[in-house]
Amino acid sequence: MAAAPRSFSAAEVRSRCAEGACLVRCRRRLYDLSGFVRLHPGGEQLLRRRAGTDVSRALDGPPHRHSANARRWLEQYYVGEMESGDEQVTPGGSGGWAGDGDLVDWQKPLLWQVGYLGEKYDEWVHQPVDRPIRLFHSDILEYLSKTAWYVVFIVWAPVVLYLSWVSYTSLAQGNTRLFSSFTTEYSIPVHKYYFPFIFLLGMFLWSLLEYLIHRFVFHMKPPASNYYLITLHFLLHGQHHKSPFDSSRLVFPPVPASLVMGFFYGILKLMLPEVLGLSVFVGGLCGYVIYDMMHYYLHYGSPKKGTYLYGLKAYHVKHHFEHQKSGFGISTRFWDHPFRTLIPEETFEKED
Repeated sequence: MAAAPRSFSAAEVRSRCAEGACLVRCRRRLYDLSGFVRLHPGGEQLLRRRAGTDVSRALDGPPHRHSANARRWLEQYYVGEMESGDEQVTPGGSGGWAGDGDLVDWQKPLLWQVGYLGEKYDEWVHQPVDRPIRLFHSDILEYLSKTAWYVVFIVWAPVVLYLSWVSYTSLAQGNTRLFSSFTTEYSIPVHKYYFPFIFLLGMFLWSLLEYLIHRFVFHMKPPASNYYLITLHFLLHGQHHKSPFDSSRLVFPPVPASLVMGFFYGILKLMLPEVLGLSVFVGGLCGYVIYDMMHYYLHYGSPKKGTYLYGLKAYHVKHHFEHQKSGFGISTRFWDHPFRTLIPEETFEKED
């Protein structure tokens, strides 16, 4: 039998908030958001201002109408009930979320369990939780599946600098010509001064590739009857949607990343003269590093309200919590426009 929820007096709540805790209530239910306050998409100060108050109306907006997943997420921080008479019930507010028990055993590695969820997998994986995920039985594989955000910069930034120098100095030799494999008379020389523009082209192409991979690979819907495709999907991206604030799984590990990069470099080498292909590739590699750094920041950073990154953070969180079938741009929303996957702006009717 579950223990009865603890009761809190209004005086105790005020005292704990004065000490720095961030407790909010939804009718009589009390939640401790102290551990989540830095991650809140609307900013830490917004939650701090609401500490000790009833957030029932705020959940329904404006400025933002919280999704069913956001309300389910809130229940993870439930700590007890307000004592009778201390709460102020807000008419029209939302109560607690009555959720079912989980479908997996969180004490065991999840990777080998999710394939058995079948038709329940898609709904389950898009109900985010705030807890770390273990994928493998092996401690070595588990270690290799996690990456700190700074590892991406430490590994790939020197590679970008070195390959940029190689590309520029190779172009400076004046031996690179476009279309030379088809014709020598009408081939176009590629000067070293073109390198910055080729580099930027690579970054631009990466932004498109980022969108396409996120939409068509990471967000494929595996058949409910296929255990292996469900397992693969969870390994590639599903685990990130299930636990979006697991800091060790927000960037791509260098070893599998190098295999993917090698594949795309091979394609560029077949399509373009070697030095030109390398120049495009290094621009794309720089775009990837920026993407991974931004992705981590969109989950763990606290951008200033009104800035580009503030809007992008709110946009990405909406993708996680409510609009999983749209909002596939991460470092930019540009490609969501032509592909018609832009997350719509919320509107609220004005009260009389």
